[in-house]
Amino acid sequence: MESTRNRLIELLETSDKQFVSGQFLSEKLKISRSAIWKHMKELEKDGYHVEGVSRKGYRIVKFPDKVSENTIQWGLRTGWLGKKIIHKTSTTTTQQIAHQAAQENAEHGTIVIADEQTKGKGRMNRQWDSTKGKGIWMSIILRPNFLPVMAPQLTLLSATVLADVIAEHTALTPKIKWPNDILISDQKTAGILTEMQAEQDQIQYVVIGLGINVNQITEDFDKEIQDKATSLHIQTGHQWNIKDFIQHVLQSFENSYDSFMQNGFPDVKYKWESYGYRIGEQIKIKTLHKEWKAKFLGIAEDGALLTKTENDEIKKIYSGEIEWFMGRESENAK
Repeated sequence: MESTRNRLIELLETSDKQFVSGQFLSEKLKISRSAIWKHMKELEKDGYHVEGVSRKGYRIVKFPDKVSENTIQWGLRTGWLGKKIIHKTSTTTTQQIAHQAAQENAEHGTIVIADEQTKGKGRMNRQWDSTKGKGIWMSIILRPNFLPVMAPQLTLLSATVLADVIAEHTALTPKIKWPNDILISDQKTAGILTEMQAEQDQIQYVVIGLGINVNQITEDFDKEIQDKATSLHIQTGHQWNIKDFIQHVLQSFENSYDSFMQNGFPDVKYKWESYGYRIGEQIKIKTLHKEWKAKFLGIAEDGALLTKTENDEIKKIYSGEIEWFMGRESENAK
């Protein structure tokens, strides 16, 4: 159920900075005028400047630029995603908080977001630098009604969402490195971590972790990854409003997810391949017993990496060590 605070924010937002009477708010929200006043005080703690005038009511005259539950809700145009927000100034990982919330019956579309992660991680438990206040560190709880085998498609969908938002927001040209990294100029700027709790034929919940490097400078990254990692600020020279970026991601994700649930994977596959890194080029693949070169064709209907060997054999790859960057250390795509 939508919270009273969210509904209050919507009523104030639609007033376009005009006064809204306490009586009107009280009737709409079915709470006392004293309770309205208390909500206003909570908004002030979050950095909103609230003007209250006797016999006129309340209006918001200045908005904070920080990230919080209230600031994300203000102006968020979604139907179900982000109606419940768990915000932390600092946490180990948003994934950990999201799993806990999901196990406690958090609703579909709940998001967990943090200003900082102290133990941020990517796939295969690789460390993810999560500089305080300079990126988006967010997890989305979903409860999709489909078979667990389809869950990897959500990773590919999420990658297209991030690529779309980066392209629309910044005019940069992102690429998706299968299955879950967003690259700009061959350097990683965003990543996705999909985890789920499921039985054999039923998903209990999926947690999709999104990490986006937004306003870091080069020195914010550890020296050993400075040549492999980048941020939107490094690429553009511009400081980006993180709250606006979060809202853009959430709105785009909801639209893409709803379309996926209605129309299936083909549209996601088409869009993913439009951003696919090194599609049409040779890559090197190594498994436990074999190593070979192949042409990267795109992704299969089940999300596997689709290749053509030197013998013109079409082959699906689900895991293995893939050499994407010639002259660099191979990365495990398991």
